[in-house]
Amino acid sequence: MPHTTPLTEDSAIADWLANPAGSAILTDMLAQGGQSPEVFKPIQSLAIKRLVAMSRGAFTQDMLDDLVRRVAQAEPGPADAGAGAEAEADDTPARPQPRAWTERIDIGRFSGRTVIVTGAGSGIGRATASRIAREGGRVIAVDVSQERLDDFVAQHDGSEVVPLTADITDDAGVASIIAAAGDTIDGLANIAGIMDDMTPVGELSDAVWERVLRVNVTGTMKLMRAVIPAMLAQGGGSIVNTASEAALRGSAAGAAYTASKHAVVGLTKSSAFMYGPSGIRVNAVAPGATITNIEASFGSPLGADRVQTAMAVMPAPAEAEALAASITFLLSDDGVNVNGVTLASDGGWSAA
Repeated sequence: MPHTTPLTEDSAIADWLANPAGSAILTDMLAQGGQSPEVFKPIQSLAIKRLVAMSRGAFTQDMLDDLVRRVAQAEPGPADAGAGAEAEADDTPARPQPRAWTERIDIGRFSGRTVIVTGAGSGIGRATASRIAREGGRVIAVDVSQERLDDFVAQHDGSEVVPLTADITDDAGVASIIAAAGDTIDGLANIAGIMDDMTPVGELSDAVWERVLRVNVTGTMKLMRAVIPAMLAQGGGSIVNTASEAALRGSAAGAAYTASKHAVVGLTKSSAFMYGPSGIRVNAVAPGATITNIEASFGSPLGADRVQTAMAVMPAPAEAEALAASITFLLSDDGVNVNGVTLASDGGWSAA
């Protein structure tokens, strides 16, 4: 049966590709850049307008407007769409589309709370900092990029956001974060992190190992260590660390990243056990594939072959806001009885 639903900027990329006119236009656009529609496979469920923000200037709003205009001109009108429909009719019942998730803000959930969020300039960190701010919290938004922080603050005018450029692996940087937070620190979302180059241990360089462990483990530990005194003094708090699917299996990344995220889980469990009786909850979220600015690179043919084979069962990537929903649940009082867990927020990847 011909696809007759008009395509708009709110239509999913999958709908554009399923539409003969839309598919032809997208294929032509990608071919000009030496790419094919395969690049859209991980993000087909997203509205095509999301490409404007995700492409970092490579795909502009003007280009999107032009696509919508071109497809409107190319699609058949109602009379043309009806021609021959009787011969082409397909009686196969349409498969229901999965229900789309919509972020629902809980106004006031973080009112009166100060929460430190690292990696707040982009990706999961930005989505988490944004949700806390919109739910009434005071956010100490930490990132290594002043430009990204400036953009974040500009988009949250009226919210209580304290932007801070700092390196979480540096003691002076950590001290500046604690000073900005003040005497009361209700939450810490340890989200800043880096990926490795997918190399197996036999090919792993000291430089990659040390850099990944320094950021993902040492930086996480330093901030945990720094917030504990304030949380003990006030009788409690909530820490959420970012683990990964690579903390649950060995097939999601290279040796350095996998080891670093297993270490994050160990830090989480040890701290939950030690400080639980003092009112401090420490949990971790293990994201699966997520649309962020962290890009995977392959420094090893063996690593590329093995990891890409394992990713065949990977669910479609989630948007960063979906991970922020999991993180803010654990940070908030909604997670009151949850301590020492590693919450797999991976679309079921860990169940495969």
